[in-house]
Amino acid sequence: MNKTWTWCVIALLSLGSAAWAQDKNTGGTEKNIAALEEKWLQSQKANHPDMVAPLLADKFVSTNSDGKVTNKAQSLADAKKMKYDSVDYEDLKVTAFGDTAIATGGFKAKGTGPEGKALDLNEQCIASHSSAVKM
Repeated sequence: MNKTWTWCVIALLSLGSAAWAQDKNTGGTEKNIAALEEKWLQSQKANHPDMVAPLLADKFVSTNSDGKVTNKAQSLADAKKMKYDSVDYEDLKVTAFGDTAIATGGFKAKGTGPEGKALDLNEQCIASHSSAVKM
């Protein structure tokens, strides 16, 4: 009985250590992704989309709230035609799952869209995908 109890305690301590280490690493991932989201927001506030260009993968695909699907080049070209008067995120949350992180939150913006029309957005970003890049 003592051997069984000892092994149970060792197993629980091992699981607790693994969970703590994962939580510690996940917290760093979540903070890093939140910082990248903040950089994206700052590029919009400054009306300077070139700031976000390095964050986007070459195969980046965006589906806008109007259903328009654009690649990286098209997304950046559209962003350069936009003029934000105000932009902000609401309730940004990042959750890491191993090598994947999901960012969710609200997006509010006012200004002028790429077609030159007034822009007044109140949208929810359902998810963003992020993968580690090996250098």
